[in-house]
Amino acid sequence: MYQEMRSLHDAVSRVETKLDGLRDDYKDVTDDLSDHETRIRALERSRWPLPTLGVLAGLAGAATGIVSLLR
Repeated sequence: MYQEMRSLHDAVSRVETKLDGLRDDYKDVTDDLSDHETRIRALERSRWPLPTLGVLAGLAGAATGIVSLLR
């Protein structure tokens, strides 16, 4: 009976060790995900003026063309 209890204790200890490892891995993945999301949001924020500037340049060119035609 003692041997069976000891075997069960060892098995539970191995499972507990594996669960601790999984918890640490999960924390690492969560930290990486948070870091990636922060970096992606920063890239998205820095890129929004480019299309806007392109549209404004196009409008300025169109306005210049219209003014040229009217003169």
